[in-house]
Amino acid sequence: MTKFYRFAKGVCNAAMSVWFHIEVYGIENLPTEGGYIVVSNHRTYLDPVLVGIRMKRQVNFMAKAELFSNKLLGPIIRKLGAFPVSRGTGDTSAIDKAVDTVKSGDVLFLFPEGTRSKTGEIMRFKSGAIVVASQTGADIVPTAIYFSDCAKFRSKVIVRYGAPIRNETLQIDLKKPRTIKTASNLVRDAVCELWEESKRQAQG
Repeated sequence: MTKFYRFAKGVCNAAMSVWFHIEVYGIENLPTEGGYIVVSNHRTYLDPVLVGIRMKRQVNFMAKAELFSNKLLGPIIRKLGAFPVSRGTGDTSAIDKAVDTVKSGDVLFLFPEGTRSKTGEIMRFKSGAIVVASQTGADIVPTAIYFSDCAKFRSKVIVRYGAPIRNETLQIDLKKPRTIKTASNLVRDAVCELWEESKRQAQG
């Protein structure tokens, strides 16, 4: 973890803790070494921050390419571990970067929905995370973010990390699209289960 990342993490943790009432569960499920993939549902622009601020290791994540054209924001998010992806274009360079990140023993964070959910309901997962898992042999940690009242002051936010899904249980064969879809659905089901658990907790 770089000094800049550690500093930014501390600032963001303090700011988010003031704005939201944050509860985090399942930290013990996060591997302490080796590369792996964190996948989560996507509700707000703050999701990468909320997922990463309590993790002990630095997180690397994809961000839409447009953000990097901003002369102020671009260099900052690069230092925070972000790399660009051109959405809707089949950006293979982003996948290559993601694969290299995991193979280097680092943590990769992805939103398989590909965009923010306007309703909060979890949408269909795209195949990117499964492709990266297949090419790296990495495990996937399903994660869910639940907002009791989306992004409003002092609303409750629950971040829940699930048990890692072992790579061998995904049974991915990139030559067989059916196995990619099955693996993607398996990961989505795990995220949905965590989200539903958080929802019950928040409403109970």
